[in-house]
Amino acid sequence: MTTLTPAPRTVRTDPPHRPGKRETPNKWRRRIPLLPALIFTVVVTQLPFVATLVISTFQWNILKPGERHFTGLSNYGFVFTDERLRTAVLNTIALTASVVILSVLLGLGLALLLDRRFPGRGLARTLLITPFLVMPVAAALLWKHAIYNPDYGLLNGTLNAVYRLFGAENGPTIDWLSNSAMPAVIVSLVWQWTPFMMLILLAGLQAQPGDVLEAARVDGASAWQTFCHITLPHLRQYIELGVLLGTIYVVQTFDAVFTITQGGPGSQTTNLPYEIYLTMFRKYEYGEAAAAGVVVVIGAIVIATFALRTIASLFREEVSR
Repeated sequence: MTTLTPAPRTVRTDPPHRPGKRETPNKWRRRIPLLPALIFTVVVTQLPFVATLVISTFQWNILKPGERHFTGLSNYGFVFTDERLRTAVLNTIALTASVVILSVLLGLGLALLLDRRFPGRGLARTLLITPFLVMPVAAALLWKHAIYNPDYGLLNGTLNAVYRLFGAENGPTIDWLSNSAMPAVIVSLVWQWTPFMMLILLAGLQAQPGDVLEAARVDGASAWQTFCHITLPHLRQYIELGVLLGTIYVVQTFDAVFTITQGGPGSQTTNLPYEIYLTMFRKYEYGEAAAAGVVVVIGAIVIATFALRTIASLFREEVSR
């Protein structure tokens, strides 16, 4: 018998699938619904910034409308050499550093307290968060009138009550905003920003691995040793995040300075945002104010870049666990 061998089949090979070319239209279809939000964001944020850049290159005083002319980068030279702006920069650095450092330290202490179980912890957490929810202007008015006022403020009222306990007729009447203006603004801002730091650090404490803490307890580590060698290194990135975000927000502080001290006495509490306000609405120098605003925005962008890197590293750490 003759054995028939089947003819070999021709295998048709298709070209390799390239998803990029075929899925490109689908990608754009998915992104089209986001275009209105993107356009709105560009119109609201980027166009005003471009306008500010343009204005910063002009010598423009609104009281002399016919004398507006292009000056290039001379306004930026004025920003970096003007004595008032230099004082405002130093005040901004002192104000920001003091508020952020004190807020982080107090927030860390409160976070450690709230990380423990005790009766009424939920109520305590709600009350401690409340200052952060108060409107900045309302908080500034509260501190200016209800606490710092020399005639009916809480501080002088408390001092008078203490003096009367010891037989004195009246205690001293201290004008807190005249004698210690910068500490007064710092205290009001620390009261407002400590809950923000507390929330960030509390989230870090609650993200600690429990088995590591249990192993430290089994090995006989004291509470202080556990805090120094386990908890604090774990909180390092959360502290960095709080410092960076707090710096971004506190650098832009205007409400407290304007409401409590209006930059005084003298220029003791004048920071950059308030100095820009004075340049714009008291001196009417639009070009100089715009140049100072651009410098502040660039500084905030630099700080925000570090903040975003810190946030990204926190996410990577959470994913790797």
